[in-house]
Amino acid sequence: MVKTENYIKEFEIISQKKFNPEEKSLIEKAIKMAEYAHEGFYRKSGEPFVTHPLEVAKILASLKLDVTSLIAGILHDSVEDSEGRVTLEDIKKEFGKEVALIVDGVTKVSKINAPVGNIEQKKKSETIQKMLLAMAEDVRVIFVKLADRLHNMRTIEYVDNIDKKKYKALETLEVYAPIAHKLGIHVVKWELEDLSFKVLHPNDYYKIKELVAKKKKEREERTKEYANQLKAALKEHNIKAKIEGRYKHYYSIWKKMKEKNKKFDEIYDLIGIRAIVDDIRTCYTTVGVVHQIWVPLPGRFKDYIAAPKSNGYKSIHTTVITQFGEPLEVQIRDHNMHAEAEYGLIAHWIYKEKNINLKQKWLLQLLDWRKELIQGNTNLSELKNELQLGEVFVLTPKGEIIHMTRGSTVIDFAYSIHTEIGHHFSGAKVNGKIVPISYKLKNGDVVEILVNKSSKGPSLDWLKYAKSPRTKAKIRRFFREKEKERLIESGKDVIRKIAKRLNISIEGLLENEKLKNFMKNHNLTPEELYARIGEGSITFNDLLNLIEKQKEEKKISSKQKKNYKNLISVDGISSIDVHIAKCCMPVPGDEIIGISSRRGITIHRVGCKNVQNIEEERKFKASWISEGSSGFNAAIEIELDRNERLPEIMNIFISKKINVSSLKVFEAESWKTIFANFTIMVKSLNELNELIKEIEKKAGVMRVRRK
Repeated sequence: MVKTENYIKEFEIISQKKFNPEEKSLIEKAIKMAEYAHEGFYRKSGEPFVTHPLEVAKILASLKLDVTSLIAGILHDSVEDSEGRVTLEDIKKEFGKEVALIVDGVTKVSKINAPVGNIEQKKKSETIQKMLLAMAEDVRVIFVKLADRLHNMRTIEYVDNIDKKKYKALETLEVYAPIAHKLGIHVVKWELEDLSFKVLHPNDYYKIKELVAKKKKEREERTKEYANQLKAALKEHNIKAKIEGRYKHYYSIWKKMKEKNKKFDEIYDLIGIRAIVDDIRTCYTTVGVVHQIWVPLPGRFKDYIAAPKSNGYKSIHTTVITQFGEPLEVQIRDHNMHAEAEYGLIAHWIYKEKNINLKQKWLLQLLDWRKELIQGNTNLSELKNELQLGEVFVLTPKGEIIHMTRGSTVIDFAYSIHTEIGHHFSGAKVNGKIVPISYKLKNGDVVEILVNKSSKGPSLDWLKYAKSPRTKAKIRRFFREKEKERLIESGKDVIRKIAKRLNISIEGLLENEKLKNFMKNHNLTPEELYARIGEGSITFNDLLNLIEKQKEEKKISSKQKKNYKNLISVDGISSIDVHIAKCCMPVPGDEIIGISSRRGITIHRVGCKNVQNIEEERKFKASWISEGSSGFNAAIEIELDRNERLPEIMNIFISKKINVSSLKVFEAESWKTIFANFTIMVKSLNELNELIKEIEKKAGVMRVRRK
C-alpha cells in the first residue's frame, strides 16, 4: 500500500505549495484510484507500477503545476494500463472534465507511439498529429507527456530490449526534447538530451562525464570567483541581484565538439554566470557594470529582451574576456524572465493566462503543422528538421519583429506574413536593396515584399527556394486546387469510355453496386472519384476489373501463392495462403497486417487507408519471414520539371536492374511539371528506399513519393 500522506507532503515540499483540505482529498482519491488501476502490475525494475505515475506527478510538482495537472499525472496511465478497471468516464465522474480531457489526450498520444525497429513514416507522422491535436485542446497534456517521458528515460536502464531502448532515446532526442525546447521548458529539455545521449552514445557520454569531473573543482572555484566579482561590483552600484553559475550539459558539450570539430580542451564556454535582477531597467544597467569589469567580445551581445525568441524567451546575453583570458558568457534577466527561461510556457500558463494555449503563437503554429501533416503537404522529417533548427529575427518596414527559421528565404517571409502575399510575390527588398528570391535572411534584416495583385499565382520553381515546410505546403496546395478541375474532367472522360464499353449510361455506371461499395469503402464522392481517376491513382483497368471482375486479372499463380506462404507469417503461422494487396503493395520490410475476406487473408501495409475502418476481428498480426527472390510490385510517383528527364530516370532503373512493369505520365501545363507513375519490382523496402534516394539526387527531380 502506498502511504498517501507521505506523497501529499512530498508534493507540497517539491512544489513549495500548501494544499487546502479539498485539494488534499482529491489527490488522496487519485492515488487510491491509481493504486486500484495498477494493482498487481510491476515495472521492469521490480517496483509496483503505481510508482511510475506518482514519480511523474513529482516531476509536475517540481514544475510548479496546478493540482489538476498533478491529478492527471497520477492517473495518466489508469485508463490505458488497467485492463478496464478504470475508464475515462470514472475519471470524469470523480475528478471532472478537465482531468479526463488531459488523461485522454495523454492516452491517445501513448497509444499510437510508433513501433520499434522498422518504423513507418506515416506511423510517426500520426504520433505527431495526435500530440499536436492534444496540445491544442489543453496544453497540460504535453506537460504530463513530457514528465511521463522524463521518468521513463530516468529508468530506461531496466529495459532489456536494446533496440527498444535506442528507439525511445532517439525519439526523445528528435521529438520530445525539441518540443520541450520550443515550449521553453529547458529544465526538462536538458535532462532529456543527456539521458538520450547516455543511451545512444554511451562511450562518448562517460568519456565527457569523466573529463568534466576531472576539472569540476577548478571550474566551480573559477565560477565562484567570477560570481563574487560581479556581486561586489553590483553592490557598489546599489543593484540587488542573485548571481548563480551555469554549466554546460554533457550532450551540448558533445554536440559542440562534433559541430565545430573541436577537442574537449578547446571548448571554452563550459561555464557561465547569470545575474537575476528586479526589473528590465536594471538588466540594462547590469550590462554596463559587466562591461566595466571585463572586456566584451565584439558581435557576442544578444538582446532577447528587445527581440524575444519565438518561444517567449527573454534575456540579455553578453560574452566577455576575463582576467584569465577565457571567454565567459553572462546572462542577465529579471525574476519573471528567469521563471519563463526555466519553465517556458508553463510559467506563462501558471502566472499569466489560463487559456494561453489558444493565444500562444507557438501553439497556433502547431495547429498549422498538424493541418499540413494531415493533408500530406508536409511530412514528419520536415517538421522534425524545423523543430531542431535555430531562428533569425527580421523586421518589417514598420519595425515589427518576425521570427523565421534559420535558412529561410524571402519567399518564406512573404508566406509567413500572409498566404495571399506569398501567392502574389513579385520580388523583395532587403535593407532597401532588391534581392533574388533565393536570398537567405539574416538577423536584423529589414524585409519589404513587393506584390503583383494581377499575378496568376506562384510558380513551381519557388519550391526550390522555399525552405520552410509550411511555405512548400502552401505552394503545393495552390497547384493541387488549381489542377483539381482539370483532373475531374479527365476522370469523367475515363468514366465515359468505361460506360461506352459496357454499353450503359454514366448514371447507370455510378449506380453499379460494386462501384458504389468501392466509393463507400474509400470514402469518395463522385467528384473525388473523378479527381483520383484523373490523377492516375485509380486507373481505367482498375475500374473495369472492379466492375467486370475479369478472371485473367485475378489469377494468381500457384507458384506465387507458395512463395507468399513461405515469406509471410500470419498470427505466427507460416503455412497460410495469403494475397498481396494491390492498393498499397507491401514489400518485405514494410509493417504489415492481415485482413480476412471471402478470398482468404490479404496482406496490407499497416498505414493503408483501406484497413483503417475494418473491424478488429478481421485483423490478424502479420510479419515477414524472409525477403524471397522473385520481387514485389511497388508504386512510386516522381515529380519532374520536364519530360526530357524521363530517360535519365529510366537509366537508373536499368543500371540497378529494376524491372518496370508500368509507366503512366501526365503533364500539367500550368504547373510546368510532369508526374511519372512507375510500378516496379523490388525485393525489399531497403532496396526501394535506396532507389528513391538515388532518384532524388537527380537534377530536375522535385519530389519522389511512394504511392
